[in-house]
Amino acid sequence: MAVLDQDFLRTLKDKLNIVDVAGSYFTLEKRGSNYWACCPFHHEKTASFSVSESGQFYHCFGCGASGDVIKLVSEMESLDFMDTVKLLAERAGLPMPQTNIDSGRTAELKRRRDTILKILNDCAHFYLDNLNSGKADAHIQYILNRKIPSNVVRSFGLGASLNFNDLPRFLLQKGYSKQDIIESGTVNEVEGRLVDAQGSRLIFPIINALDEVIAFGGRVLKKTDFAKYKNTKETVVFNKSKTLYNINLLKKLKRSQTIKEVIMVEGYMDTISLYSAGFRNVVASMGTSLTQDQARLIKRYTDTVLISYDGDAAGQKANLRGLDILKGEGLNVKVVPLPEGLDPDDVIKQQGAEGYRRCLDAAMPLIDYKLLVLERGFDLTKPEDKRRYVAEAIRIIKTADSAAEQEDLLKKLRDKTGYTYESLNRDLAATPSQIEMKSDKREERADNATASLKASRFVIASLLFSADYTKDVDIKDIPFTNEIHAILAKYILSKRLMQERIHLSEIFEFFEENSPEYEELTRILDYSDGAGFTGDVAEKYFADSIVKLKTDFIDGEISELSKKITSLNDTEERKACAARITGLLKQKEKLKNGVQS
Repeated sequence: MAVLDQDFLRTLKDKLNIVDVAGSYFTLEKRGSNYWACCPFHHEKTASFSVSESGQFYHCFGCGASGDVIKLVSEMESLDFMDTVKLLAERAGLPMPQTNIDSGRTAELKRRRDTILKILNDCAHFYLDNLNSGKADAHIQYILNRKIPSNVVRSFGLGASLNFNDLPRFLLQKGYSKQDIIESGTVNEVEGRLVDAQGSRLIFPIINALDEVIAFGGRVLKKTDFAKYKNTKETVVFNKSKTLYNINLLKKLKRSQTIKEVIMVEGYMDTISLYSAGFRNVVASMGTSLTQDQARLIKRYTDTVLISYDGDAAGQKANLRGLDILKGEGLNVKVVPLPEGLDPDDVIKQQGAEGYRRCLDAAMPLIDYKLLVLERGFDLTKPEDKRRYVAEAIRIIKTADSAAEQEDLLKKLRDKTGYTYESLNRDLAATPSQIEMKSDKREERADNATASLKASRFVIASLLFSADYTKDVDIKDIPFTNEIHAILAKYILSKRLMQERIHLSEIFEFFEENSPEYEELTRILDYSDGAGFTGDVAEKYFADSIVKLKTDFIDGEISELSKKITSLNDTEERKACAARITGLLKQKEKLKNGVQS
């Protein structure tokens, strides 16, 4: 990986206030010395996500997510480390330093990524020039038929592929290698010949939130055996499951206004049609299989998402596959009912913006939509179908967020089926609760720590957060057997010796993300609200914890010596070992009696 000078990283962090950066993504509320919000990384109703201005780090007390300003932006923007640093450096007005590369493989990966982005950008201009060349009559006619305004054509960067041969020739003449061209996804090799992967199609550039062209979509202009729409292949810069079409313009919209809700459609033309009709808050999943990454991407812009897929049975089933993923990320999910057989573009064409607005106004909550789709699968005039429908409906109603919502849905089920409310309510009570979908495994934070580990955590946390009662404590005298705690103790000691302030944001550099060591660090940060470091109770627990660490360390030594003594044949060695055990027992007794050794 690229190695950045540590002084540069510290300067970058010093120039950025994590509170300001976090506040650009979600609303923060100051309580006490910290700022609080609902965690952007897992679903919660009560804010447990803390941002420390003094420590310049964040920590969620619910799921354990923790990090500095670089980690926060990396998570929020779905960027790797180097791209995150570049983004923050631009924000801070710092020029990026020259980097040392610690492996040829990483250097090659960076070269490939930069080259592919340049190829994609050149392709976008090439396709755009084609559209304006006077040779793209079929493409222009398609745009006119779809009534796409010229300003929208420009906003989305639409272009034209005129044939299968011009693009490969253009890229080779620009000096790109055959391998790089193929790896960019824009060109395929067919029987030894390079051909445009989107040959003769209308071109839709796919642009990320950093305004980089990362792929292309294409649409055929006449009836063919080929797929009507297709994307270029996935590459080092394009992962379909982590991408939303039009996210770049949505990001620009957020800068000018608050986005109350985002409309999600399936494809390019639905997006462009809604955008042309004035619905600028629209993105497309480029397919119907929604992912957790896409859900988290949306959550950066709004808490409410309106799913507006095709109004046919296939589209409705597709909705159900992705809605729980969105809800699992804490989004308020509603489904937009469309007339049977129509997609959003059709509604705009036939009923105009007002007609589509009526569809949006009729958007229904996820649980109501599930019940509607369920009902369409049964014939309620048949007793057997009705009973099966009720059993399935009860399971869905059981997942409602509140008793009041359950009551309302049961009444609707009563009116629809003729069963009494009382009988339906008894069935509901007898139905076992479903395990609620977790948005992140980190949310399940069962702690099986031993008393010794908890004591060690409290001691190291008290030292890290400079509790008053730690000022005169000799860190070298505390036996940290936990490797992570020992590393942190060494860091704290070095800061004391150099008479420097502890920079909490630095500790995230010591451990690899998603490792057991990083997880242990998040456990220590559970103390970071500071409430546990004040008062006589905390001071006594700190002193008791040090005694616990010392006595446990002594017990460990005694255990090792006891094993060793049984294997010794030399009498003098046995006597020396026994004497050492006796001395350790006396030390332990002094500790128990409150006499520090």
